[in-house]
Amino acid sequence: MSQLEALLFDVDGTLADTERDGHRVAFNTAFANAGLDWHWSVELYRELLAVAGGKERIRHYIDRYQQDFKTADLDALIAELHKHKTQLYRQLLAAGKIPFRPGAKRLLRQAHAQGLKLGIVTTTAAENVYALFEHALDSNAIGWFEVIAAGDVVAHKKPAPDIYHYALRKLALDADSCLAFEDSSNGLRASLQAGVQTIVVVNDYTYDHDFDGALAVLDHFGEPEKSFTMIVGEVGKSRYLDVDLLRRWHAGASARPLHGTR
Repeated sequence: MSQLEALLFDVDGTLADTERDGHRVAFNTAFANAGLDWHWSVELYRELLAVAGGKERIRHYIDRYQQDFKTADLDALIAELHKHKTQLYRQLLAAGKIPFRPGAKRLLRQAHAQGLKLGIVTTTAAENVYALFEHALDSNAIGWFEVIAAGDVVAHKKPAPDIYHYALRKLALDADSCLAFEDSSNGLRASLQAGVQTIVVVNDYTYDHDFDGALAVLDHFGEPEKSFTMIVGEVGKSRYLDVDLLRRWHAGASARPLHGTR
């Protein structure tokens, strides 16, 4: 039976509430600053989140909702919009507008203190990851992570498993020695296809996704004073995620085959 050696975390929507009041707001401001009358409502953004990657999301939106839009160089426009959006997003982070989810900071600190390897597996730009940790957690916290697999480091984004394969190679670990944390069906499909057992932490945008194959599904990481709600899985008397609970889940998962990889 393999031992738990590493935790791999998605970022947007998993560790922090970045989507609705972070990326979406920054996208809309970038559009307005470019003189575009595009606006992504909360509900429209829910749909757009099915497309992984910010530049890919803009292109999908144009293809579906702005079919009459013309520009001399669409690739350049998308790249410039996304670059400006990233700058605006970092300003929101610096202003403290994007908090970590309940229990996320505590779990990261505990896992680091107990010697577990930590990794990031996300479609967001690496610069966004650095800014989030600097402003929302600790200026030194990014150093806890042995791999930052982010942005365009691989050719195919989630739900393809490429980002997980990359992280596992960098960590020099087998998939069965890790646990992943995701918030969406795309993320779960990516991790499961890479052979990594996965805990899903849902949010307002993803609570109705298909999480078949997840080791557990809950509404947040939980705190001693703010218990999580288990949606799928067995938790016993635990009120929040900690390393001991993760080790128990991992040990139980190692004794049975991985499901949900279709």
